[in-house]
Amino acid sequence: MPTYEYLCQKCGHEFEQFQSMRDEPLAQCPKCKKKALKRLVGGGAGLIFKGTGFYITDYKKKSGTPPAVEGKPAAPAAPAAPAAPAAAPAVKS
Repeated sequence: MPTYEYLCQKCGHEFEQFQSMRDEPLAQCPKCKKKALKRLVGGGAGLIFKGTGFYITDYKKKSGTPPAVEGKPAAPAAPAAPAAPAAAPAVKS
């Protein structure tokens, strides 16, 4: 359920109201009791995660490393291939 912002055009009272999307907009100001409320357009709160452990890096793929299986360490990196032996100098006859 969203929180709506209201402004009374008569007395200037501004407040927020937690309402269902199906509810009709409020009309009467709770402070001056006149029917001069206007629902304001708010930016909203955006997406809110509740709980622990929500980090941007949680689902980010790490390049070059395979995922570790629980209880089994990740495979070590393969050793570098030995360099090819240098070519022997050509013998002139």
